[in-house]
This record gives sequence, C-alpha cells and structure tokens, in this order.
Amino acid sequence: MKILLLLATLVCCSSCNRQRKAAMDQNLKPQVEHKIVNPEFQSIIDSADVIGAIVLYDYQKNVYYSNDFEWANEGKLPASTFKITNSIIGLETGAIESDSVIFKWDGRPKGNQNWEQDLILRDAFHSSCVPCYQDVAREIGSVTMNCYLNTLDYGAMDVDSNTIDNFWLMGSSRISQMQQIDFLKRFYTSELPISKRTEKIMKKLIIIDKAERYVIRRKTGLSNDNELYNGWFIGYVEIENNTYFFATNIEPKKEFDFDTFIQKRIDLTFTALKQMGFVKEVS
Repeated sequence: MKILLLLATLVCCSSCNRQRKAAMDQNLKPQVEHKIVNPEFQSIIDSADVIGAIVLYDYQKNVYYSNDFEWANEGKLPASTFKITNSIIGLETGAIESDSVIFKWDGRPKGNQNWEQDLILRDAFHSSCVPCYQDVAREIGSVTMNCYLNTLDYGAMDVDSNTIDNFWLMGSSRISQMQQIDFLKRFYTSELPISKRTEKIMKKLIIIDKAERYVIRRKTGLSNDNELYNGWFIGYVEIENNTYFFATNIEPKKEFDFDTFIQKRIDLTFTALKQMGFVKEVS
C-alpha cells in the first residue's frame, strides 16, 4: 500500500511539475473587478523617495485600492514573503514536523547573528532565517515543491533541483502584489487545500501584533538580484468587523539608506491604512 501511495504521489507531482512550468508564461493578473486608484498612495510613495505601489483590499466591500495597478500586476521575486508558503508546504510534507521544531545551528557563520543559534520555528520565521528555510526547501525537494506550488496556485515559481534552495531569492520566479493578496485571502478564508492543523499553526505563526481590537498577521521580504533591491510587506489586519489585506512593493531610487529603506516598507503601508481610515492606533 505504501508503495502504491508513493507511486501515486510521484505521478501527481510529475504532472504538477509540468503544469507549473507551463504556468510560467501565464498572466500574473488575477481577475479583479472592483479597483479604485488612490492618488494619495502615490503621494505617500513619493514622500519616501522610492518607487512602487501600495495595494489595500477591503474584504467586506470587495474593493482594491492602489496608486499603481500596473506595478501591482508585475511579477517580482517573492523573497522572504515565501516563508509563509515554504512553512505551509514544510508542515504538509513533514519537512517541518511541528511548530515546536528546532532548527539546530551547525556552528558556522550565517551572516546574521540572529541565525547563529538554535531556533524554534517562530523565531526562524520572524528572523527570516534564510539557512533554516533553505534546509526546509531541500528536504521538500523540487518535484514535491512544484506539486504543492501548483496545488496552492502560488505565483509563477521556477523550481528545479539546481534552484530548490534559492528560487525565491534570485532567478525568474515571480509573484505580483495582486497574487499575494489573492493567496492571503484564500489562506484567511480557509480555501487553501491544506490540513486544519497546518492552517492553525500558520495563522498563529504569522501574528506579529495582537490587541483587544485587532490582530496583525504579516511578513516582510527583501531581494537583491543583480544589485536591484526590491522590498515587500504583505499581510492582513483583522479589526472589529472587517479585515484589510495589504501588499506593498517598493524599490529604492539610486541613492538610498539601506536601514531606512527596509523600514519604509512597513511605514508606508500603515500610513496608507490610516489614510483610508481602515486602522487608527495600530503600527
């Protein structure tokens, strides 16, 4: 029986792999009917001396707001925002055994002091431990990874045995802001084809702030591909009787301060949320 199940899985994953590669040439634009261009978002972007787009989605009204929907539909490397999906697939496949798993440090320099210690899953996720998640991806493997990416309908990732541990950081993998929000919406509404156990673990894992009136779930991402920096901030705020999703993607102009730039992803998003009156005291 185990052999039959293994063969069935391999056949399924092989088929998914072919479908995934075919999807690389497809449009990165989910079908969206209700869109409103907000010039104020462009003013927020300009004031930060960056280029890019802010996208907000009002779940109750089913309306998207952005300064630049053309930018928002362009695919970008997912960078560390992929840690949400990598965690989901890791939990589903057993590459991540549970939320109490410990990523053991091998004693070698990792380029970040926060990564040079044993880390539980939550700490690995929130410190964006690249080596930890590279280990997870290698354990999943390229065939299984492609199968799950196809099943989850996550962007257009370019994954093979040579890129399994870096495809979200460099290369031709792409996901747009609109796709990021679409994925988060399906995660929020329990529409992803994943187990309740994985969903429960993940919805707890990605909480960054929680108060009496609101819960914020979010993830940042930063890529540097051929000296081109690109920054992400995605997630959603559950507040009172509504949920507001966000996906901000920005790039610096020629002269920029690195530390300031990485914080701007977050600051610009919450400025836009407050400008729309969606949130007040959260940050």
